Amino acid sequence: MIIDAHQHFWQYSPQTHEWINEEMQVIRRDFLPQDLAPVLKANGIDGCVAVQADQTEAESDFLLQMAGEHDIIKGVVGWTDLKSAALNSRLEAYKENTLLKGFRHIVQGEPDGFMTDPAFIKGVSSLKDFDLTYDILVYSRQLPEVCELMKQLPEMRLVIDHFGKPDIKAGEFESWKSRITELSAYPHLNIKLSGLVTEGHWKNWSLSDFRPYIDTVLELFGAKRILFGSDWPVCLVAASYEQVLEIVNQYIEKLSMEEQADIMGLNAGSFYKL
Repeated sequence: MIIDAHQHFWQYSPQTHEWINEEMQVIRRDFLPQDLAPVLKANGIDGCVAVQADQTEAESDFLLQMAGEHDIIKGVVGWTDLKSAALNSRLEAYKENTLLKGFRHIVQGEPDGFMTDPAFIKGVSSLKDFDLTYDILVYSRQLPEVCELMKQLPEMRLVIDHFGKPDIKAGEFESWKSRITELSAYPHLNIKLSGLVTEGHWKNWSLSDFRPYIDTVLELFGAKRILFGSDWPVCLVAASYEQVLEIVNQYIEKLSMEEQADIMGLNAGSFYKL
C-alpha cells in the first residue's frame, strides 16, 4: 500500500486562500479529487490523506464530504477550534465519521506563545480521548516551542509536517538540526517527508539540496516514523508531483524494501489508522 500522507483540496477563493500570493499563481484555481485521481494512478499511489488548508469547520466538512465521495481519500485531517470551551462537544459530533483521522492548526501563522497556551495544550491533549491525531505545522524557528508543547502532552499520535520547515533556500541547517534532534527523542512523534521543494529554491533545486535534511531525519527518527507526503498542490509552485516523488524515490532506493514500504505507506496507514 502506497499512501500520500499529505495533500490538499480546495475551491479557490481570493479571500479564503489569501496566502496564495502572486508568486504562487499556478495554484490559484480549484484542486479537487478528480484532479488528483489520475495523478495518483499514473504514479502508482493507492490513496491519500487530505489535510486542511483553511481554519474553519466548513473546511473539515468539505474534506469529509469529498472523502465520502472519492475512494482515493483514505482519511481527513480537519480543523476545529482546539482552544474552544466547547471542544469536547465538537469532537463528539465528529465521532461517528470514521474518515476523520485527526486535526491540524496552522500554527506557523500564530504569534509566539500560542503552543504553550494552557487552552491549546488542553485541546490537543483532548484528541487522545477520541483516538485522533494531531499534525504540527510550524516554521523551524518555532520548534523550541514545539519542544515545550511535547513536554506537556500525553503520549499520543503526533506528526510534524514538512520536516519542521527548515529554510533550505537560506541554507538553514545546524539550528534546525539541533531542534529536530531534541524532538526526535519523543518516540511517539512522527515526521512527514513532505514540503521540501517549497522550502528550497523554487526554480533552481536539486536532490543534493535536500539530502542533508533527509539524512538527518532518517538517522534520528528511523524509517518507522517517517511518512511520505507530496504536499500537492502546493508543491506545484516548485515541482510536479512526479518530481516530488522522484526526490523521495531516488533517496530511499538505498534502503531495504521493508524500510521503503514503511515510508511510502505503511507508516501512514498505521499512524492515521486508515
